[in-house]
Amino acid sequence: MIYPIVKYGDPVLEKRAARVDEFGTPELQKFIDDMFESMYAARGVGLAAPQIGFSKRIAVIDCSAGEDPAQKVILINPEIIAKEGSQTGEEGCLSVPGFREQVTRANKVTVRAQNVEGESFEMTGEELLARAFLHETDHLEGRLYISHISALKRDLIRRKVRKLVKAGEWS
Repeated sequence: MIYPIVKYGDPVLEKRAARVDEFGTPELQKFIDDMFESMYAARGVGLAAPQIGFSKRIAVIDCSAGEDPAQKVILINPEIIAKEGSQTGEEGCLSVPGFREQVTRANKVTVRAQNVEGESFEMTGEELLARAFLHETDHLEGRLYISHISALKRDLIRRKVRKLVKAGEWS
């Protein structure tokens, strides 16, 4: 099932998502499969559960955009445990469509998370994968990438979104 992407302005994107405590269920696996399907349909490389309206600490990432199944990553209850270096690059978000900004993030990131069965694991990613780890875990904390840009640029995006809402083009 493809879920619609929740857009900037929806309260679910601004609150800390709840921990997942039930693992290994067919419902959890189906939800994660639906998250990947929704992410691919929206042409993204990462998706956090709040972006489809569910305040749960689950994120999926695939930097190959569906080209290489081995690159699929499932993060349940993730936490960033190490960051190294720095990279600046253009970043966008499925929940803030039509906007992209230069964002500086760590270049190498290690995340600790659980898999569908509830088993803990650690994974280190560099460049795009590191950016995706940080972007998606930000979503689970109720933060959007625009919190990492200047107040001036953030205000400009807010004003443009307000105009789009008023015009009925943002829902």
